[in-house]
Amino acid sequence: MDANQLSHKIIGLAIEVHRHLGPGLLESAYSECLAYEISNSGLYVEREKLLPISYKGIFIHHGYRLDLLVENKLVLELKTTDELTDVHHSQLITYLKLGNYPLGLLINFNTRILKDGLKRVINSGFVNSHPTDG
Repeated sequence: MDANQLSHKIIGLAIEVHRHLGPGLLESAYSECLAYEISNSGLYVEREKLLPISYKGIFIHHGYRLDLLVENKLVLELKTTDELTDVHHSQLITYLKLGNYPLGLLINFNTRILKDGLKRVINSGFVNSHPTDG
């Protein structure tokens, strides 16, 4: 399944979680439930995956934490905020670039209708090999 197909499947699962829980909970509740749905659908998901960074010759092992990483190609950044901002978008772009992931979804569960809180972000600099591929 490519990243585009995967994103469509994950959006459906996120809508399912939102239908059952509605808006107004903590991000951790949505993260736990969405990870359950993803795993239950047969996909591999990692929660709070560490994303190391290199800075001026030093290696920082715990530079960032991805909320969810699906099939080692789709980054999910979850929010529970009044509205998504440019900073949230920039954060996801940074994660995509640092991890060399092709695609990400910014999902704000604090909306009446989840589609109003969804943003799909493409890594325009994606190289079709992953840094951990050997």
